[in-house]
Amino acid sequence: MRAVGARVSGVPTSMTYRYRPEVLAQLAVHGVVPRDTTRPELVREFVNDLYRYELRRLRDRLLRHEFPKSQYLGLVAQMRNRYAVLSRRIWEWTQ
Repeated sequence: MRAVGARVSGVPTSMTYRYRPEVLAQLAVHGVVPRDTTRPELVREFVNDLYRYELRRLRDRLLRHEFPKSQYLGLVAQMRNRYAVLSRRIWEWTQ
């Protein structure tokens, strides 16, 4: 069994990623601060799950009649704008 970060033939087994500053700022809004060893795919999956969770909560609020149905589309659009980082391609997250 190999230790985390062990080398095979002189090549590191873990990669490092340099996230773009604007991506880090957008992620921080959601409380997400990835390490330089965290794969962008994993971070995107987490943020996408958070987005879907918030959409389900919004739908539940609609079903409880906390706001009129006519406002629903606007609230969904606002949420989509808050999660604009998800509209970037994954390769655009790093430098």
